[in-house]
Amino acid sequence: MTIDRAALERAWLHSHEDDTADETVYRPADYAFPPSRGRQGFELRSDGSCLETAIGPTDRPEEATGTWELTDDDTLVLSRPGEPDQRWRVRDVTEDRLVVERA
Repeated sequence: MTIDRAALERAWLHSHEDDTADETVYRPADYAFPPSRGRQGFELRSDGSCLETAIGPTDRPEEATGTWELTDDDTLVLSRPGEPDQRWRVRDVTEDRLVVERA
C-alpha cells in the first residue's frame, strides 16, 4: 500500500479508546473525543515541519518542534534535535483516522 503524504498533513491526537493490541489510532484534532485528562499528538505540516504535543508533568500540554517524513515503505518518521527518531509503519489513513503499527 502507498500512503498519500498529503492525507497526513494535519493535526492528529491519540485516540486511545480506538487502539488495539497491535495498532495505535490517531484522530484529527477537531474530532469529538470523549473527555480525557489530555492527549498526546502531533501536527504534520506540508513543509516537512511538525509540532509534537505531550502531556506534561502538571497535566498541561508541552510542545516540541521537529521534522517529519514518509519513507517509501510507508513509515512515518518524526525527528527532533537531540532525540531518537520516532518511527511508525502507517497501516491506513482516512479523513478521520490514522492507524499505525504499535511499536
